[in-house]
Amino acid sequence: MACTLADSSFLSLGHQQRLNQRHGFAPLKSPGICYFKWENLPTKRVKHQRPLFPIKRTTIVRAVAVPVAPSPADSLPSPAESAEYRIQLSKTYGFRQIGEPLPDNVTLKDIIGTLPKKVFEIDDMKAWKSVLISVTSYVLGLFMISKSPWFLLPLAWAWTGTAITGFFVIGHDCAHKSFSKNKLVEDIVGTLAFLPLIYPYEPWRFKHDQHHAKTNMLSEDTAWHPVWREEFDSSPVLRKAIIYGYGPFRPWMSIGHWLMWHFDTKKFRPNELKRVKISLACVCAFVAVGWPLIVYHTGIMGWIKFWLMPWLGYHFWMSTFTMVHHTAPHIPFKHSDEWNAARAQLNGTVHCDYPHWIETLCHDINVHIPHHISPRIPSYNLRAAHQSLRDNWGKYLNEATWNWRLMKTILTVCHVYNKEQNYIPFDDIAPKESYPITFLKKVMPDSA
Repeated sequence: MACTLADSSFLSLGHQQRLNQRHGFAPLKSPGICYFKWENLPTKRVKHQRPLFPIKRTTIVRAVAVPVAPSPADSLPSPAESAEYRIQLSKTYGFRQIGEPLPDNVTLKDIIGTLPKKVFEIDDMKAWKSVLISVTSYVLGLFMISKSPWFLLPLAWAWTGTAITGFFVIGHDCAHKSFSKNKLVEDIVGTLAFLPLIYPYEPWRFKHDQHHAKTNMLSEDTAWHPVWREEFDSSPVLRKAIIYGYGPFRPWMSIGHWLMWHFDTKKFRPNELKRVKISLACVCAFVAVGWPLIVYHTGIMGWIKFWLMPWLGYHFWMSTFTMVHHTAPHIPFKHSDEWNAARAQLNGTVHCDYPHWIETLCHDINVHIPHHISPRIPSYNLRAAHQSLRDNWGKYLNEATWNWRLMKTILTVCHVYNKEQNYIPFDDIAPKESYPITFLKKVMPDSA
């Protein structure tokens, strides 16, 4: 182990311990890590007596280089590679497993090559069965809303909002060309599936393709990424909005993303504009015809009951799925010159299990790692693909079962970008203004 006396430093992992000040250690704090630098050690002067008679000496020194075996400490794995460290981290963050880092020499092509060919096969019967499930469950949800007393309406809205999330997943498959072998059918079904959600199909498809191409890449990923410190410090009004948006309102933040990314034609390339404008026209026509019909037959309260509340339920799942899939304190966002595709898709994506009825209505969108390895895998084949990844790459996977501790970690920790720590919580930077975050820490359950 190399050690330079002029700049000695020691690294202590684990809980911070107090050291006796007489030893001259200065602690530098960092979450889970303490650094101790050697400072101001006392020195004694040594007086050398001059000899009575000058003595002339000649000394010949022969040096022999002897190989020194590395100490056991040098061969120990780094904290991120330690199984015990990752197990402890899993418990802290609410994960079932945190995967070990993927080796640098593994490519995305290597991972795709281990998947069985059958998981890429499109089955029209299974595809249309998913449409039948979504339409039936949505109609059932509307019936429940129409018949439920006021105190049961939240349950009816929750069911209906989850059902129309299935519409989104069907359109999502169409956008990835994994729904049908007929591409015109995919464009029609995708557009129709997105209309009740007021989502323009083509603008979403173009931006979502970029999310897959540049997952967890800073500035380039079109899904959510950490807050920039410069943005957070730019104005008090914006800082307050960011704290609320990334804190208590984060389960509905996809509404802001929907408005910002999909209706501004300036965000698209010239060769995309024709298809973008067609999708926008379809959405506008649906709003112009559909909303007045709902109001005409049920009134404003009917519009709120039958459309708005289920739509908010959909955005809850849209936001929750998005942040759980790619947000955790140990998952880094990287600049383009440091970004690695295989690590971003396999190590940077999370598989999360939900109650069975949610997974059924949402067509297994939560089985997300294989979808990022290859978006061409249809939703009904995601489970088989994930099992293959477990068999071949299991130790590198991030897996969880939905729990309160997982959500609490995301909502109260994963905020401002930091290259060394990945995220810095708002209350570490602006404690006085971060009362929404401290409130969440107090009231949210910590069960895992």
